[in-house]
Amino acid sequence: MLPACLPLKRLPWPRPSTASLRLPSPTLPPQHHDVVLSIPSDSQTFTQLLISLSKLTARQPFDRIPQRDQTFNNCKLIHARIHRLGFPLSGKLSTSLVVLYSKSGGGDYAQKAFNLIKEPDKVSWNSVLSAHLWGGNNLSVLSALSSMQSSGMSPDQFSLATALSACARLNLLEEGRMIHGYILKIGLSYVPHCVGSLIDMYAKGGRLFDARQVFDGIPEPDVISWTNMISGYGNFGMAEEALELFLMMRESGVVPDRVTLVAAMTACLNLGRLEAAKSLFREIESPNVVAWNALISGHAQNGHERESLGIFKEMRSLGVRPTRSTMGTILSATANLCFLDEGCRVHSEAIKLGLDSNVFLGTSLISMYAKCGCMEDARRVFASSDERNVVMWNAMGGGLLLHGLEEEVVELFQEMKRLAFDPDEVTYLCILGACAGLKNLNLGRQCHSLAIKSNIEAGICFGNALVDMYAKCGELSDAKRCFKFVHLRDIVSWNAIMVGHCHNNGEEEALDMFRQMRLECVIPDEVSFSSVISACSNLGELAKGKQIHCLSIKFNLSSNPYVGSSLVDLYTKLAGPEDAVLVFLQLAEKTLPSRNALINCYVQNKQEEQALMLFQQMQLDGICPSQITFGSILPAFGPWGFAIGKQFHCYMLKSSVLHHDDFLKASLMGMYLRSKALPDANKLVFEMLDSKNLIIWTIIISGYGQNGYHEEALMSFQKMSRHGLRFDEAIFATTLGACAELAALAYGRKVHGLIISTAFQSYKYTSSTLIEMYSKCGDVESSLQVFEEVQHKDDLIFWNSIIAGLAKNGHAHQALYMFHAMQQLQVNPDAITFLGILTACSHAGLITEGYEFFKSMKNKHEITPQVTHYACMIDLLGRRGYLKEAQDLIAEMPFEAEGLIWATMLAACHRHRDSERAGFAAEKLINLEPNNSTPYVLLSSIHAALGDWAGARRMRHAMRMREVKKVPGCSWIEIGNRTSLFIAGDKFHPYANHIYETVDNLSVLMKDDGYVADLVSIWLDEDEAPMFAH
Repeated sequence: MLPACLPLKRLPWPRPSTASLRLPSPTLPPQHHDVVLSIPSDSQTFTQLLISLSKLTARQPFDRIPQRDQTFNNCKLIHARIHRLGFPLSGKLSTSLVVLYSKSGGGDYAQKAFNLIKEPDKVSWNSVLSAHLWGGNNLSVLSALSSMQSSGMSPDQFSLATALSACARLNLLEEGRMIHGYILKIGLSYVPHCVGSLIDMYAKGGRLFDARQVFDGIPEPDVISWTNMISGYGNFGMAEEALELFLMMRESGVVPDRVTLVAAMTACLNLGRLEAAKSLFREIESPNVVAWNALISGHAQNGHERESLGIFKEMRSLGVRPTRSTMGTILSATANLCFLDEGCRVHSEAIKLGLDSNVFLGTSLISMYAKCGCMEDARRVFASSDERNVVMWNAMGGGLLLHGLEEEVVELFQEMKRLAFDPDEVTYLCILGACAGLKNLNLGRQCHSLAIKSNIEAGICFGNALVDMYAKCGELSDAKRCFKFVHLRDIVSWNAIMVGHCHNNGEEEALDMFRQMRLECVIPDEVSFSSVISACSNLGELAKGKQIHCLSIKFNLSSNPYVGSSLVDLYTKLAGPEDAVLVFLQLAEKTLPSRNALINCYVQNKQEEQALMLFQQMQLDGICPSQITFGSILPAFGPWGFAIGKQFHCYMLKSSVLHHDDFLKASLMGMYLRSKALPDANKLVFEMLDSKNLIIWTIIISGYGQNGYHEEALMSFQKMSRHGLRFDEAIFATTLGACAELAALAYGRKVHGLIISTAFQSYKYTSSTLIEMYSKCGDVESSLQVFEEVQHKDDLIFWNSIIAGLAKNGHAHQALYMFHAMQQLQVNPDAITFLGILTACSHAGLITEGYEFFKSMKNKHEITPQVTHYACMIDLLGRRGYLKEAQDLIAEMPFEAEGLIWATMLAACHRHRDSERAGFAAEKLINLEPNNSTPYVLLSSIHAALGDWAGARRMRHAMRMREVKKVPGCSWIEIGNRTSLFIAGDKFHPYANHIYETVDNLSVLMKDDGYVADLVSIWLDEDEAPMFAH
C-alpha cells in the first residue's frame, strides 16, 4: 500500500473553448413536436423534468438498452427545446442536463454540454466523470479528474470512487494506489463510497490481500464493501472464501442486498452447490435479470442444461425480459443437448426482442446450429449478420471443422484475410485442425509461418494444435520439435504426440511417451489409455496391454466406453473372445463403439452366430448401427449365412447408410465374392467405378484376388488405370498376386515395367511380391534378378520370398545356399523361412538335412513347428517311402492332426500304394472334411491300381451318396495376349475335337516309343470298364 503523501498523478486534458464545442440545434422528429411544445417555457420546469427523468433512469437495469435509448432521445429533445428558448446553461439546469446525459449513456453529449457550462459545479464534474465511465471511456475519466483538480475543484468521494472504478477496469493498479494515497491524505479512507471502490479496484486487479487489508480496516463495513469483497473472492476462484465471508456478513447483522445475494449464489454455483444457490435465489425479492442469468448459467456450466432450460422458462413466465447474456447461455445449453427445436424457439424469441442482430448472440446461434448438425442454418445466420467480429468468424470455422468440412474452413480463412480481419489464436486452431484433417502439410506449414509473423502468442492450445497437425500429416520430426517447445505441457499435448505416433506406425515410441508422461506426473485420461492400449494391440504386446489395463482400473477408467472398446480390441486380437466378453460386460455404458469392437471380435474368431445375436440385441436396446457396425459384421457372411447377408444389404439400403459410402459397398462386394455370387459383386463394383479413392480400388482388386477371381482382379486394375489415379504399394502387390495365381507372366512383366516407371521398385512389399510372381510363373532367373537388385537385404521378407520360390521350382540346393547366406548376414529366420527350407528338402529328398532343420527350429531358433511344418516333414518322409516314420511323427505331434496332415499322408500312401495306411488316413480326412473329394479320389485310385475294382466302385458309390463333387482339374497356356483354358472332361471347348484328336495322336506316339501308361485315377460306375489314361 502506497503512503498517503504520494501526490495524485495529473493527466493532461486540455479544456477546449466554449465556442468550438457549441452544440448544433438538434432537428426534432415530427412525432415529438407536440410533446416539446407542451412544456412550460421556464428553466425551473425543465430542471425538474430533467431530474425526474434522471431518477427514472436510475431505476432501470443498465442492459435494458431500448429504455435507455428512449431516455437519451428525450434528453436530446429537452436540450433542443432549452437551446431554442435561449435559456443559459448554468446552475441546476446545466447540472441536471449533464446528469441525464450521463445516466442515459450519452457520454459525448454529456461532455459537450459540460463544456458549455461557464462555471461547472462539483455535481457537473461528477456527472461527466460518470458519463465517461458508463460509456467505457475509462482513460477520459482520469483525464477529467486531472482537469477537475487543475480548475481548482477538489474531488470528493464520488469523484474519487468513479476514478477508482476506471482504474479497476483498466487494471491500472499504480494509478489506483496513488488515488488511494490521496484518499488517505484528505481523510476519506472510511467513507463508504471510497472504501467500496478501493476494495473493488484491488480485487479486480488480483490484489486480494490488499483488498482484504482495506476491508479489515473498516470499523463497520457497509453492504457495498461486503459485496465487493465477496465478489472479488468469487471472481478469482476462491468460492469457499467468498461463502465464509458471506456467513460473517450475516453474523455481523448486515442485511445482504440483491447484488450480495447474487455474488454468494455465484460462489455456490462455482462449487457445484446447486441447491444452496437456489435457496439464496429464493431470498431475492423480485430477482432481476442479472440474478436469473447467474442461476441459469450456473446450472448450464455444471452440466445441468435441462434444468437451465426449465429456469429460463420460469423466468419468461414471470415476465422477466431476457438479455443477450440470457439468450447466449440458453443457446449454448440447447447446443450441448442438441435440442434443435428449443434452439429455434430461442432464435425466434431473440428476433421478437430485437436481439438477433447482436454479434454476441449471432455467434451463439452459429454455434448452436453447428452443434445440432444444421450447417445451412449456421451459414444463413453468418451471411445475414451485418456486424462480424473475429469470434463470429471462429464460431463459423469451428462449426465447419466439426462437420469435417475442412476445405470450407480453408476458404473461410482466406475470405477472412481478404476482408482484413486479424485472426487470433482460436482462428489458427481452426485452420490447423483443417490442415490436419486434409493432411495438407504444405498448407499447415504456411499457416504456422503466418501465425509466427502475426505474433500469435504460442499458448498451450496453439502448441497442441501444431503437434496434432504435424503428427496427422505424418511429419513426426516436426511434431516432436513443436512438442518440446510447448511449455507446461498438459494431457492434450501428450495425447496429441502419442496418437500421432500410433497413426504413423510408431507404437513403440507411443509407449515410451506414455512412460515419460507418467514420470512427469501427468494423469492420463481416456484418450491416453485408448491410444497406448491400441499400440499394445498392434505390437502384439499382451503383457504390456494387461499392465495398462490394470493402470486404467486404478484410475477408474477401465469402464470408460473409449478405453473399454480398445480393451475389447486388445483381447480380441491377442487373447480370445472370452476375455473380450468379460471386459465388455464390465463396461458401465455399453456404447456403440464397444459393441462394434465385440462384434468384430466374434467375427474374427469365427463366432458368426454370436456376432449376429449381439447385433440383434443392439437393435432391441434402441442403438442405431453405424457404418462401422455393418463393416464389422459383413465379413461374417459368405458361404455361411449368405441369405442373412443379403438381408443386411437390404437393411443398409433402407437406412441409407450405403449412400456415397464406397467402403461399405466394398465390404458387401467381399461378402458376395466369398459366397461365389460374382454377378452381384460385379453390380456393386459397377457402382464404384467412378471412385477416385485408391483404397477402394485396392479393396476391389484384393477382393477378387483373395476369392479366386484373378482375371477380374486384373481387369479391375486396368479400369483403375484409366482413371489416372496414382498407384501405391498395396495396389501393385495385390495385382502381382493375381498375376502369380494365373501364371500370367507377360502381364506381370508389364506391371513390373509400370512399377519401375513409378519408382516403386525399391519398396519392400512390391519387391517381395515381384519375386513371388516370377517364381510362381516359373521364371526363376527373373526372380533372382529382382532379389539381387534389392539394396537392403536385412529384411526377412525378401529372403522368405526367394527361398520359397526356389524351393517350389525344384532348386533345392540353391534355396539352402540362400538360407546360409541369410544367416551370414545375421538375419534371423522365422516360421515361414523354415517352411520354404523344408519344402526344398522335401522336393529334393534331403531327409537328413530336413530332419536337422526341423530340429533346429525349436532347439536353436525357439520356433514352435506349426501344422504346415509337420506336413512338409510327412511329405519328405512319404516321398522316400518312410511311411511308418511318417505315421509315428503324426502320433508325436503336440496337437490333433488336421486335414492337411492326413491329406499329405494319404498322398504319400497313394504314391507307394499302401492301401492299409491309406484307408486309415482317408477315414480321418473324411471325418474332418466330409465334402473334400481328395480322399475318395486317391483311395479309389489305390484300389484300382491294386486291381480291386470293387473297392474302387465302393468309393465312387460313397462319394455319390454323400453328394461330394470333384472339382475338375484345369490348366491353361498364354500365347501372345490370349490365354487358353483346358478343363478335364470338357467337351464344350470351341476346339474340343482338335484337342482330343491331338491327345490320341500323342498317345499313339508315346506307345510306339515304349512308354507304359501308369494308372492314376479310375472313376467307375456299375457298367464302366477300366480306363487307362495318363
